[in-house]
Amino acid sequence: MPGTLAPLDIRARRRRMAEFQRLCGTQGIPLTTQRRAILKTVLTLDCHPTADEVYAAPAVRRARVSRATVYRTLESLVRMGIITKACHPGGVVRYDGRTEIHHHLICLRCDSVIDIADARLDKIPIPDTSALGFEVKDFRVQLRGLCRRCRRLEDKR
Repeated sequence: MPGTLAPLDIRARRRRMAEFQRLCGTQGIPLTTQRRAILKTVLTLDCHPTADEVYAAPAVRRARVSRATVYRTLESLVRMGIITKACHPGGVVRYDGRTEIHHHLICLRCDSVIDIADARLDKIPIPDTSALGFEVKDFRVQLRGLCRRCRRLEDKR
């Protein structure tokens, strides 16, 4: 039975921040206040924030981070494997603090993204794409429809 995933708890966020600190050290990347504020914001917000939502967050504003730095840092965090991108057709890029395998419910009206876990989805066999010269690194199932809030608004019409 599918279920939504609870927000990352404080211990999980601390582990991710420690992993980020370790990776910065091994890769020679300066561990700046701005980078920490951006990562903390993504890990704390449970809404798959856009770069603009990260930029508008109080912790990022207090750290005096420019919009361009937010965009560059988010892409760096993705390349480092600390966060992932939650992309879907027609929507803006959103960032996900969860890196473990999970799936998404995507609202076609408001573009909200909801994390779900379902063992059946995890067991979908990955097709052999080697003949196409393609190597699958990850997979996420996206189920698209209307979220509870948008369905309620539609029912009121």
